Amino acid sequence: MQLPDLNSVVQLLSYKPEQPLLFNSGLFFWLFLIFVSGFYLIHRHQIFKVLYVLTFSLYFYYLSSGWYFLLLILCTVVDYLIAKGIYNTANTHHKKLLLIFSLLYNLGTLAYFKYTNFFFEIYTGISGGAFEPYHIFLPVGVSFFTFQSLSYTIDVYRKELAPAKNILEYAFFVSFFPQLVAGPIVRAKDFLSQINKPVFVSAEMFGRGVLLICTGLIKKAVISDYISTNFVDRIFDNPTLYTGLENLFGVYGYALQIYCDFSGYSDMAIGIALLLGYELCINFNSPYQSTSITEFWRRWHISLSTWLRDYLYISLGGNRHGKWRTYINQFITMLLGGLWHGAAMKFVIWGMLHGIALGFDKFRMELSKNKKQNFGNTVLGGIITFHFVCFCWIFFRADDMMHVQQMLSQIFIHFNIGILPEFLSGYKAVLSMLAAGYLLHLTPIHVKTKIKNIVIQSPFVWKVALLIISILLVGQFKSAELQPFIYFQF
Repeated sequence: MQLPDLNSVVQLLSYKPEQPLLFNSGLFFWLFLIFVSGFYLIHRHQIFKVLYVLTFSLYFYYLSSGWYFLLLILCTVVDYLIAKGIYNTANTHHKKLLLIFSLLYNLGTLAYFKYTNFFFEIYTGISGGAFEPYHIFLPVGVSFFTFQSLSYTIDVYRKELAPAKNILEYAFFVSFFPQLVAGPIVRAKDFLSQINKPVFVSAEMFGRGVLLICTGLIKKAVISDYISTNFVDRIFDNPTLYTGLENLFGVYGYALQIYCDFSGYSDMAIGIALLLGYELCINFNSPYQSTSITEFWRRWHISLSTWLRDYLYISLGGNRHGKWRTYINQFITMLLGGLWHGAAMKFVIWGMLHGIALGFDKFRMELSKNKKQNFGNTVLGGIITFHFVCFCWIFFRADDMMHVQQMLSQIFIHFNIGILPEFLSGYKAVLSMLAAGYLLHLTPIHVKTKIKNIVIQSPFVWKVALLIISILLVGQFKSAELQPFIYFQF
C-alpha cells in the first residue's frame, strides 16, 4: 500500500475555505481520536494539559476560519489585560474606562465583521448613493467568542469574578474547541474553576457524553440535513413554485431543522467536553414543548438568552423602573438579540416580533396570575406558541423580505388543501422524518431520563457500539457535501 506523500498530508491538514472543519466530518473524527489519546497521556500534568488543549483549540479554529485564529488570540490578550487592569485598579473612573474599552473593542470587532455592509447599505439608501458591498469575511464563531470574552470583563468589573491566574488559563477558556464556534456561550465563573481540577471522567459523565454525541450526530446529520436538502431549502428558495400547504410544511420543516441543527451541535459540544472531564451548560431544553413565549426563551438557546438577560436587559434597568420601562427594556433586548443573529432587516423584525410577544405574554400573565391553568389552556398555549415561533422563523430563514411576502401569500391566499393526498404520497420519506423528529422532541422528560440512565449504566462496550452505530447511520444519510451548521453563519 502506497503511503500518502507529505504534500497531500499538508493539504489535508490545512484550512480550506470551501470546507471548514465540522464536528460531523471524517477529518474531525480522526483528529479528535488522535487528540484524546494524547490528552489522556498528559492530563495529570497541568501546564502540559493546558498547552496541549489550547494548541489543539487554536488549530481547530484555524481549520474553521484560517488565519483569523489570530483574531481570537488578539481578543484573548486584550480582554485578559483589561480584566487584570480592572481588578488591580482602585480608581472607579479608571475601572469604567477600561470596561468601556472592552465594550468598544469587542462590539467594534463584531460590528466591523458583521454590520459594516448592513449600516453602509442603510446609509446609501438614505443618501441615494449606489450600494456596493465590501468583501468582508465573517470569521466563524466571532459572535460567540466575543460575547464570551466580554462577559468575563463585565463580571470582573461587577466584582462577581476574580481574573484568571494567568493568560494561558484564560486562553484555554476562550478558545476551548468544543463550544468555540457555535456555543454554548460559557461563563468564566462556571468554567475557569474546572481548568485546574484533576481530570476525572466518571461513568456517568462518559455515558452522558456518548449519548449526547450520538443524539447530536443524528439530529444534525440525519434529521436536519435530510429535511433541509430534500424539502426545506427547495421551498424557501422558490416559495411561489409550491402551494400554501407545501409552504406551511416547509415552515414546520425549518422549525425542526434549525432545532436539530443547533441543538445537535450543542449536544456534541457538551458531550465532547464531558469526555474530557469538563461540564458545559445546557443550551436547549425541548423548546417546542413550551406553552408560552416566555417559557420558549427559557428553553431555546439558553446560554444566549441568559447572556442577554444578565448583561443587556439588567444593564438597561430590567424590571426595576416600572411596568412600561420593563416592556421597553424587554423589547430592546430582543431587538438587539435579533440583530446579533444577522445583519439584515429580517433579523431585526424577527427580534421585534419576539420582543412584542414577550411583552404581551408578561401582560397576560399579570392579568391571569390568580387563575388556575387547566389542561385545555395548556394545550392551547402550546399550539399558539409553536405556531407563533414558526411564523417568526419565516423571517429568520427567508433570503429576503420579498421571499417572506411570497411565502405568506402562498400560505394565506393559495393554500390549496386539495393536493393533500398527492402531497402525502409524494413526500412520504420527508414527512416520516418530520414525524420522527417531532416525536423525539416531544418525548416526555421522564422517558428521556430513563433512556439516559440505561446508556449510563450499560457496559463500556455497549457505549462504544452505540457510538459506532450512530456514525454508520450518519454515513447512510450523508449527502454528497457536508452541510454546515446553521449557526456557523452568525
